[in-house]
Amino acid sequence: MTATDRSPSRRGGKAARLVERLGGRFSVAMGIDLGSLDKRELFKWFIAAVLFGAPIPQGIAARTYAELSDDALLSPQALLRRGWDGLVEVLDRGGYVRYDFKTATKLLELSKALLDGYQGDLNNLREAASDPRDLERRLEGLAKGIGDVTAGIFLRELRGLWPKAQPRLSSLVMVAARDLGLISRRSADAGGALQRLQKLWVDEGHRGKDFPDFEAALVRYGLELRRKPDRIETLGARRRLKH
Repeated sequence: MTATDRSPSRRGGKAARLVERLGGRFSVAMGIDLGSLDKRELFKWFIAAVLFGAPIPQGIAARTYAELSDDALLSPQALLRRGWDGLVEVLDRGGYVRYDFKTATKLLELSKALLDGYQGDLNNLREAASDPRDLERRLEGLAKGIGDVTAGIFLRELRGLWPKAQPRLSSLVMVAARDLGLISRRSADAGGALQRLQKLWVDEGHRGKDFPDFEAALVRYGLELRRKPDRIETLGARRRLKH
């Protein structure tokens, strides 16, 4: 046995190996520092969640985010200054052509709503929310077309940073956890599954990573499974898998 095999991360079990193989938080991979709770970083991740929340290839969403970043369009003020025509142009450069018109409108609506209602700071929106479900409703209320998928993507990586960030497990995570044997294949209780996965993470005693890293790795695994329809059918997932 090598020294690497004896390391804590190797002994950690399925959760640790999954994060090591597939990676953790999407926000970290994109260079977004959510741990700072800085309003600029939070807004960057919210824009990313909006892009990833559409039924569009992950690579296109990531490329479109990079185009917005390159044009310094990751603040409410900058998006409003660019305007609808300018945003459509940037979205098209990223390949976001199927949803360019509606996404440009959505980006402008959410920017204006965030500035008018919360001084442009998602931290203020969080403070105004009375509970986790109200937090989700307020995020979804920023613009037409922001639904539970986008809110879930955004809040998933804020678990442990915002006390009210308690989104339900996505269908991708549920299917991934079933396939890995982490929850029962017949389990449909997302709340119970979340508790089980959180307990597994704590019991493995990880250092340097947090539960959102594990959850993100499960999403990545679920995305791999989504390309295997026969496997998905055996896991009882007959509807479109969502983040």
